[in-house]
Amino acid sequence: MDTIKALLLDDEKNNRIALNKLIEKFCPQVVVTAECESVDEAIALLEKQTVDVVFLDVEMPGKNGFDLLAHYNYHCPFDVIFTTAYSQYAVKAFRFSALDYLLKPVDPEELIQAVHRLSVKKSESIKYKQYELLEQKINLKDLSKKQIAISTLEGIYFLSLDEIVHIDADSSYTKIFLSSNDMIMSSKPLKYFEELLEGYDFVRIHQSHIINLRHIRRYVRGDGGQVIMNNGTEIEVSRRKKDDLLDKIAETL
Repeated sequence: MDTIKALLLDDEKNNRIALNKLIEKFCPQVVVTAECESVDEAIALLEKQTVDVVFLDVEMPGKNGFDLLAHYNYHCPFDVIFTTAYSQYAVKAFRFSALDYLLKPVDPEELIQAVHRLSVKKSESIKYKQYELLEQKINLKDLSKKQIAISTLEGIYFLSLDEIVHIDADSSYTKIFLSSNDMIMSSKPLKYFEELLEGYDFVRIHQSHIINLRHIRRYVRGDGGQVIMNNGTEIEVSRRKKDDLLDKIAETL
């Protein structure tokens, strides 16, 4: 197993100590070669030595994690795993960006999974777009563009939410149907997308279906009813989801 050289960047010493212990115990392939408590210190160190990954605290006094990324014009010569104590709002921002993050206090299983995903290399242009999307969501609190990054086995797709017509459960996977008539497959469960898209124009109308309200062509009355989407797909509405759907439709009118 190849050794992964890591830098821990966090202004809180106790956080660095705790993460270091978890890495030693659960990720023996990772060797922490340096620790820093500020962005300037990290930049100076990284001019002298290389690392494979930086465990990067987002919010720090003075310069924050994004200032480190900006120093490299977001084309960093290392991978990044963010560590954050942010609110649920910011966690959603990480999910929108399909970037690895560890929520403090760090869960060992999430650490193991994040390190495992380091083996999946992404192109520099993809990383740049992910960082840009994350910074937009966290720093600017601007969700008007409504863009999302979705990680699949083939790579990462960057979509506007308006492109998504409906999302269907398929066993433990999820199928995302687009207005272009393309379909992409995600390993995330439908519940993940239900939580991620809460507050937008999406509603779960069935155990297996989430729809984009902006893409409904017609609602057909019935026991639960049925929606016909702009792509021609007909989807049954469960009885217990009917009232919620009709309320959401009324809100968009």
